[in-house]
Amino acid sequence: MLKLLICASACVLSLAASVAAHDAVGEDVKVVYDQPLPNVPGKSLKGVLVEYAPGGSSPAHTHPDSAFIYATVLEGAITSQVNGGPVTVYHAGENFSEYPGDHHAVSENASKTERARLLAVFVVDTSETNLTNYEK
Repeated sequence: MLKLLICASACVLSLAASVAAHDAVGEDVKVVYDQPLPNVPGKSLKGVLVEYAPGGSSPAHTHPDSAFIYATVLEGAITSQVNGGPVTVYHAGENFSEYPGDHHAVSENASKTERARLLAVFVVDTSETNLTNYEK
Protein backbone atom coordinates (compact mmCIF):
# COMPACT_ATOMS: atom_id res chain seq x y z
CA MET A 1 0.00 0.00 0.00
CA LEU A 2 2.84 2.38 0.87
CA LYS A 3 4.50 1.67 -2.48
CA LEU A 4 1.23 2.47 -4.27
CA LEU A 5 0.90 5.76 -2.36
CA ILE A 6 4.50 6.75 -3.15
CA CYS A 7 4.05 5.85 -6.82
CA ALA A 8 0.77 7.80 -7.06
CA SER A 9 2.37 10.84 -5.40
CA ALA A 10 5.32 10.73 -7.81
CA CYS A 11 2.93 10.54 -10.78
CA VAL A 12 0.92 13.55 -9.60
CA LEU A 13 4.10 15.57 -9.02
CA SER A 14 5.47 14.73 -12.47
CA LEU A 15 2.10 15.60 -14.01
CA ALA A 16 2.05 18.98 -12.28
CA ALA A 17 5.63 19.67 -13.38
CA SER A 18 4.93 18.76 -17.01
CA VAL A 19 1.85 20.98 -17.12
CA ALA A 20 3.76 23.97 -15.73
CA ALA A 21 7.01 23.66 -17.73
CA HIS A 22 6.70 26.15 -20.60
CA ASP A 23 7.24 29.78 -21.57
CA ALA A 24 4.03 31.47 -20.50
CA VAL A 25 3.55 35.07 -19.42
CA GLY A 26 1.49 35.64 -16.27
CA GLU A 27 0.08 32.12 -16.15
CA ASP A 28 -0.14 29.63 -13.29
CA VAL A 29 -1.24 26.06 -14.06
CA LYS A 30 -2.08 23.47 -11.38
CA VAL A 31 -3.53 19.97 -11.48
CA VAL A 32 -6.29 20.17 -8.87
CA TYR A 33 -8.04 16.83 -9.44
CA ASP A 34 -6.92 13.43 -10.72
CA GLN A 35 -9.27 10.45 -10.49
CA PRO A 36 -9.33 7.23 -12.52
CA LEU A 37 -12.82 6.52 -13.88
CA PRO A 38 -13.97 3.24 -12.34
CA ASN A 39 -16.46 2.54 -15.13
CA VAL A 40 -14.08 3.42 -17.99
CA PRO A 41 -10.90 1.36 -17.56
CA GLY A 42 -7.73 3.20 -18.58
CA LYS A 43 -9.32 6.68 -18.47
CA SER A 44 -9.12 9.40 -15.83
CA LEU A 45 -10.78 12.70 -15.07
CA LYS A 46 -8.14 15.40 -14.48
CA GLY A 47 -8.93 18.95 -13.45
CA VAL A 48 -6.45 21.71 -14.31
CA LEU A 49 -6.80 25.21 -12.88
CA VAL A 50 -5.32 27.90 -15.14
CA GLU A 51 -4.91 31.34 -13.60
CA TYR A 52 -3.92 34.32 -15.73
CA ALA A 53 -2.55 37.56 -14.36
CA PRO A 54 -3.77 40.69 -16.15
CA GLY A 55 -2.46 40.43 -19.72
CA GLY A 56 -1.30 36.83 -19.09
CA SER A 57 -1.20 34.20 -21.82
CA SER A 58 -0.26 30.63 -22.72
CA PRO A 59 1.85 29.68 -25.74
CA ALA A 60 0.13 27.84 -28.60
CA HIS A 61 -0.35 24.21 -27.64
CA THR A 62 -2.02 20.85 -28.15
CA HIS A 63 -3.13 18.16 -25.72
CA PRO A 64 -2.72 14.38 -25.82
CA ASP A 65 -4.53 12.55 -28.60
CA SER A 66 -6.60 10.77 -25.93
CA ALA A 67 -7.81 14.02 -24.32
CA PHE A 68 -11.31 15.47 -24.51
CA ILE A 69 -11.47 18.76 -22.60
CA TYR A 70 -14.35 20.71 -21.15
CA ALA A 71 -13.31 24.18 -19.98
CA THR A 72 -15.27 26.75 -18.02
CA VAL A 73 -14.25 30.30 -17.17
CA LEU A 74 -14.45 30.82 -13.42
CA GLU A 75 -13.46 34.47 -13.25
CA GLY A 76 -12.79 37.27 -15.73
CA ALA A 77 -12.64 36.61 -19.47
CA ILE A 78 -10.47 34.35 -21.64
CA THR A 79 -9.65 34.93 -25.31
CA SER A 80 -9.37 31.63 -27.19
CA GLN A 81 -8.78 30.34 -30.71
CA VAL A 82 -8.85 26.64 -31.61
CA ASN A 83 -7.98 25.07 -34.99
CA GLY A 84 -7.83 28.36 -36.87
CA GLY A 85 -11.45 29.12 -36.00
CA PRO A 86 -12.71 32.50 -34.84
CA VAL A 87 -11.04 34.26 -31.93
CA THR A 88 -13.65 34.11 -29.18
CA VAL A 89 -13.89 35.77 -25.76
CA TYR A 90 -15.45 33.61 -23.04
CA HIS A 91 -16.66 35.31 -19.86
CA ALA A 92 -17.14 33.90 -16.35
CA GLY A 93 -19.72 31.11 -16.49
CA GLU A 94 -19.19 30.38 -20.20
CA ASN A 95 -17.52 27.23 -21.47
CA PHE A 96 -16.05 25.48 -24.48
CA SER A 97 -14.66 22.09 -25.48
CA GLU A 98 -11.47 20.90 -27.11
CA TYR A 99 -11.39 17.63 -29.00
CA PRO A 100 -8.50 15.17 -29.36
CA GLY A 101 -5.84 16.67 -31.64
CA ASP A 102 -7.14 20.24 -31.50
CA HIS A 103 -4.57 23.05 -31.85
CA HIS A 104 -5.09 25.85 -29.31
CA ALA A 105 -3.40 28.84 -30.96
CA VAL A 106 -4.66 31.57 -28.60
CA SER A 107 -5.32 31.24 -24.87
CA GLU A 108 -5.00 34.44 -22.90
CA ASN A 109 -6.56 36.78 -20.40
CA ALA A 110 -8.83 39.19 -22.28
CA SER A 111 -8.12 41.92 -19.71
CA LYS A 112 -4.98 43.93 -19.06
CA THR A 113 -6.27 44.99 -15.61
CA GLU A 114 -8.20 42.01 -14.13
CA ARG A 115 -7.11 38.43 -13.48
CA ALA A 116 -8.87 35.47 -15.13
CA ARG A 117 -9.31 31.83 -14.06
CA LEU A 118 -10.25 28.78 -16.10
CA LEU A 119 -10.96 25.19 -15.04
CA ALA A 120 -10.11 22.64 -17.73
CA VAL A 121 -11.50 19.15 -17.10
CA PHE A 122 -9.76 16.41 -19.08
CA VAL A 123 -11.02 12.93 -19.88
CA VAL A 124 -7.70 11.36 -20.79
CA ASP A 125 -5.72 8.13 -20.67
CA THR A 126 -4.81 7.42 -17.05
CA SER A 127 -1.20 6.79 -18.06
CA GLU A 128 -0.85 10.25 -19.63
CA THR A 129 1.50 12.45 -17.58
CA ASN A 130 2.03 15.33 -20.02
CA LEU A 131 -1.30 17.10 -20.45
CA THR A 132 -0.08 20.02 -22.57
CA ASN A 133 2.45 20.15 -25.39
CA TYR A 134 3.61 23.73 -25.92
CA GLU A 135 5.01 25.01 -29.20
CA LYS A 136 8.49 26.44 -28.94
